[in-house]
Amino acid sequence: MPHAEKGLAVGLFGGSFNPPHAGHALVAEIALRRLALDQLWWMVTPGNPLKNTGELAPLSERLQLSEQIAKNPKIKVTAFEAAHHVRYTADALALVKARNPGVDFVWIMGADSLRDFHRWQRWREIVMTFPIAVIDRPGATLSFLSSVVAKTFDYARVDEGDAPRLARMKAPAWTFIHGPRSSLSSSAIRKLAKG
Repeated sequence: MPHAEKGLAVGLFGGSFNPPHAGHALVAEIALRRLALDQLWWMVTPGNPLKNTGELAPLSERLQLSEQIAKNPKIKVTAFEAAHHVRYTADALALVKARNPGVDFVWIMGADSLRDFHRWQRWREIVMTFPIAVIDRPGATLSFLSSVVAKTFDYARVDEGDAPRLARMKAPAWTFIHGPRSSLSSSAIRKLAKG
């Protein structure tokens, strides 16, 4: 797990990154800038329980590729979930919270993930652990409003203009961040590689 001093604002950006691509780097850069973060932890997961792991590249390969793409020195690429045998996001966030008292965290996710977020293990617990920043993705701008999570926690939505303060807010709190979007997707890249 990367080190963060007390008082820092840190973004948590998790995914299988299979493979990582410029779209992921764009989300990370938007989050760093718009959320006024001191660091962003690029969390390469051992595998997504909701996805087919048959096409999953080795963790070491995904880590190496992520480090090549994540050029900003504020981005810390990590695979601490594998080292701690953590499988679910709720457990990873609980571990981060326990190990880093005094650090202000915000969970970062692409808008495309919000559509199925209510299928994640203990998704309500995730929303109650740290504030969440949902970053716009192609084709997901309008669908996020109809998501189960957006409807369930509509009362906790924060104006996008307050995004720089989000990490300092008490959960539940979430915002939707508009900005440049990349149409790249890991599944499309894998499909193309297969020919």
